[in-house]
Amino acid sequence: MAAAPRDKIPVTVLTGFLGSGKTTVLSHLIRQPTLSNAAVIINEFGEISLDHHLVERTDGDVFEIQGGCLCCTVRGDLVAALRKLTERRQSGAIKPFDRVVIETTGLADPAPILHTLTNDPLAFTFYRLDGIVTTVDAVNGAATLATHPEALKQAVVADRLLLTKLDLADGKALRARLGELAPGARIVEARHGAVDPALVFDVGPFDPAAKPAQVTEWLRAEAYDRGHEHHGHHHHDVNLHDGGRHDADIRAFCFTWDKPITRMRLQFFTQLLSMMRGPDLLRVKGIVNVSDRPDQPAVIHGVQHVFHPLAWLSAWPDADRRTRIVFIVRDIAPRQIEELMASLTDESAVPEVADATA
Repeated sequence: MAAAPRDKIPVTVLTGFLGSGKTTVLSHLIRQPTLSNAAVIINEFGEISLDHHLVERTDGDVFEIQGGCLCCTVRGDLVAALRKLTERRQSGAIKPFDRVVIETTGLADPAPILHTLTNDPLAFTFYRLDGIVTTVDAVNGAATLATHPEALKQAVVADRLLLTKLDLADGKALRARLGELAPGARIVEARHGAVDPALVFDVGPFDPAAKPAQVTEWLRAEAYDRGHEHHGHHHHDVNLHDGGRHDADIRAFCFTWDKPITRMRLQFFTQLLSMMRGPDLLRVKGIVNVSDRPDQPAVIHGVQHVFHPLAWLSAWPDADRRTRIVFIVRDIAPRQIEELMASLTDESAVPEVADATA
């Protein structure tokens, strides 16, 4: 039996391209009281120069870090690392932990990690994705985004974008570019690796007791709004293609839908969408007005062809009770999803769409 959402351990994925400052940020965070009972999973520990003085003792592949955190190394199998930590926690071999931070390699595609957290039975039983935090180098970030597909994916799926090395560059142009790539993500400054943990953790929607502001921050559908009228609906389409940029088929857009949707149609929509375009769904997240529970929005979250079972918030985050779903996709035009959604309803109108294309 899966634990209730509020009982599952939150998992934060810390990613970012080579040299963008992930380890500096992590070294700062693990010293904070917020992470005193955290477990940290580092992919390919030998590649990552986490300060040796932070490690107090070793136990197999589990290290205890100054400040009380546990650190587990991964050499290719995230599920095995989660299983090891879970078994040791349950047996009392290591102290209980209340949070997991996964630091990826600089060349990591975050999609498989999200897929694991969504699809693996052990991961889904005990853990819930809290958020994706991506470090971006203010000095080299623009060039990295333009030349490395991994860096682009790391940015577009982020809930938080940590702008690093601001002592060497002001990052103004990069901020604008990141705002185009990931309009739903909040940009946070990390000076010399220092960042307020409150801006990095507890940003996800899967806690039924979540405060309205947390839900709004997680979704940030209003970030896609460009305010153009189109046949009684807002239709926003911003073309961000630059000549010669790779992966110009990655795009982000948000749907809003005025009227309630039946649970059956919603589930059929997600199933059909995942079957038809699963590999191209980098991330899907939203809150939905379901007709049989009008006072409680349903939370949907999907990665590639796997969608979490519906979760329910205790109340709407604000007075706006429209369905709002953010899509981060590869090679899927908004109109394709509009038509699929419209085909599952009796309404002639199509959803409002706000679009940002990377």
